[in-house]
Parts: sequence; C-alpha cells; structure tokens
Amino acid sequence: MTPDELEGAVAAGMPQAIQDLKRLASIPSIAFPGHPEEAVYAAAAMTEDLLRSAGLPHVRQIPVEGSFPAVYAEAPAPPGAPTVLLYAHYDVQPPGDPALWRTPAFEPTEIDGSIYGRGVADDKSGVISHVAALRAFRGRFPVGVKVIIEGQEEYAGERLEAFVAQNPELVRADAIVVADTGNPRVGDPSVTTSLRGMGAFTVEVRTLKESLHSGSFGGAAPDALAALIRMLAALHDDHGDIRVPGLPRGNFLGSGPSEEDFRATAGVLNDVSLVGSGSLADRLWASYAITVTGLDVPTVSGAINAVQAVARARVTVRVPPAGDPKTTVNAVVDFLHQVAPWGAQVSVSDYTLGTGYLADTGGAARTALNRAMERAYGRPPRDVGAGGSIPLVSTFVKQFPAATILLFGAEDDDAAIHAPNERVNLEELRRTATTEALFLQEYGSTAI
Repeated sequence: MTPDELEGAVAAGMPQAIQDLKRLASIPSIAFPGHPEEAVYAAAAMTEDLLRSAGLPHVRQIPVEGSFPAVYAEAPAPPGAPTVLLYAHYDVQPPGDPALWRTPAFEPTEIDGSIYGRGVADDKSGVISHVAALRAFRGRFPVGVKVIIEGQEEYAGERLEAFVAQNPELVRADAIVVADTGNPRVGDPSVTTSLRGMGAFTVEVRTLKESLHSGSFGGAAPDALAALIRMLAALHDDHGDIRVPGLPRGNFLGSGPSEEDFRATAGVLNDVSLVGSGSLADRLWASYAITVTGLDVPTVSGAINAVQAVARARVTVRVPPAGDPKTTVNAVVDFLHQVAPWGAQVSVSDYTLGTGYLADTGGAARTALNRAMERAYGRPPRDVGAGGSIPLVSTFVKQFPAATILLFGAEDDDAAIHAPNERVNLEELRRTATTEALFLQEYGSTAI
C-alpha cells in the first residue's frame, strides 16, 4: 500500500476505532485488589475480539501466573521481512473520588474532539491505536506482527516481566513498539528515549503501645505522626532538592519544557514556586525524585484528641535511567532510619522496584519511525524523556538486546492520566495510528 492509501485507510477506520475505544473504556478494568475481577476479564475478552477484527490470524488469551491474562496475537512475517512486537495494557487505574470528575469515569464522553474517561488514554488508547493501524492493512501485513496486551500493568506489572523472561521466543522481535507514552503537547511529535525507574515502600513509625489522650499526655508522650512528619520533611531541603546522600542530580541531553508550559500543564498555583534546581528536563527525566503518595493517619473529619501511637506512609522514588532502584531505595530507607527522632521504632515493608531505560536512537527501525512520524505530523519527531516507568521495558532490553524499542503513543501531558478527567485527543489518536501504520510499511521494506 502507498502512504496515501494507508493514511486514507486509517482515517476511514477512525469512526469504528472511536466507538471501540468508548466500549473498551466503559469497562472498569481495575486490576487492583478489592475491585471486581469480572470487569478485568471482560476487558481481556473485548481486547481479544478487537485483535481478531484487525485481521490477525492467531489470537488467544494466555494465563499469567498470579495475574490477569495477557492477550496475544501474531501473524507470520513475509519472506525477508522483520517482525514487530506491539505492546499495550488493558487495565486501568482506579478513578478516585467521583466528585472530582466532570463526567462519569466509566461513561466515556466525547467533548470538543476528545474523549473523557478513565483509561481512554492510559492505556486503552494504546490498544486502539494498534488495532486501528493493523486494520488499515486488511490482513496483508508488510512485517511479521506480534501483539501482547497486558492485564495488570498498573498494579504489580512485574508479573508479566517474569512471564516474558520464561517465554522469550513467544515475543521475540526485531523492533518493539510500546504504546504507553505520548507527546508533551498535542501535535508535537516525540519519541520517548528515556524512562526513570522507580522504587516504592511503606514506612511505619511506632512510639507508643497505644494512642493516648492529648490533654493528659501531650507535651511529653512521643507522637508517631509528628515523628513521621519530621522524617518525611527531612528528605528535601528548603529548595526541594533531595538531601539523601548518594542521589545526585542528573543531566538530560535533550530539550525539556519551558517553565511557563510546565506550570500550566501541572496546574501550579500562582505565586507557588517550583521545587528543586537544575533544568526542568534534568529534574523530570534524569534526576531522582521522592514523593509521599499516601498516609495512614486519622482523617480530619474523624480526628480525636489523641497522641498517635503509629503512623504510616507510602513513599515512591523515581530513579534516573542509569540508576539502580534497589540501591536507591536502600539509601532512602537508611536515611529515614537516621533521621527518626526520639528513638522511634521504624519498620519498612511492601517494596516495589522497577528499572529505568535509556534508548539507542539509531538503527533502521528508528529511521523508519522518524519518517512515519514526520509524515503523520508534518514535522520530524524530537527525543523526550518520561518521569514514569514501564516495568516491561527493562525486561525487553535484557531479553532482546538487539531489538529496537520505540516508545510513542496518543497520550500527552494534558491527558490527566492517573487523575480525574482523563482524556485522549481524537486527532492525536488518529495521528498515532497513522504513524504506526506508516512505520510498519516503511520498516517492512527494510531487509534484515
């Protein structure tokens, strides 16, 4: 097919793709403990149907130990053509407080050229961009195609990592497209070339056998909540830079967002300053970051006059691509032990680790992607980093060191992923699917 024919085929298929995205995003496929599992299995079944509709001859669900099934599909490579693996995930984050949503989280709503709803961007847009791109070929693919759509990336995604490590031939490919990132701005073509790794843990502080009346004991009895607050505050200096030894600021070689754009995207309030030092690209994509993501303490509405015996916090650490998550987490945990006041008892549990990634930006696959993206967007892409981590990418790097890994997608920095009012821009979805179709055609012409 010619590039014009491919672009036309993707455009013609967009109404169906949009309806498919709405149907898929209406399924609350939250793979977190405590949420109904039936919805996750329903999303897997629909994903299987969608891949069949894309003309792939072999589609099936594959059990993943301790997790929800992965949906796998493949089509053999034409003689001499390379094989491309397409990745996305069909599970989503919990929606959080429904009062913060302008439209119901699981009733996808189209407004002014975008669809709003949980998972419409992260990462059901990735599923649909693969399907829309593949449909354009009507079953006659220019490359070998393998597809794996994960069912538990947002919670305990390392389970698919173990599956891939045990079944490398199933997903072996010359190039791997990970559709779980996006552009800084709608219409700003970008390829994600670095991912920070991550570590997370729960820290618990105990000071008393049980909580005590603050009138009778306050002023002398050590408050576990006050101790935890002091410990967490000690992680950063007054400028917001990390105080933990051995976690230096990194350097990102590409360009990052302007402060004005970043403040607008992040919703930073007027007269509130940003934190940390160095360029924004350094801070967001190449340096360590520590965030307190949860606290187990009495709520304001349920507060009583008591000195607290115990308090807990969930701490997440973002790690530069070349950093070691385990070493980093150990450094943060050691620091918290050191700064714990009053001899408070500190324990740490529930560790999670994920390795970062730094791409090789050369090779035939990247050249083909550059050409495809330039045609789809009208200008060549630039390299950007991402502060988040995708657990499976590091496994791909280890298992297939010769493969080119390409990270792009229909998300953008204003898509509000993991937040209320998540949305995907439909023109961005079309351009992403067009890019993928053009890439497969361009890369298929490359002899290996």
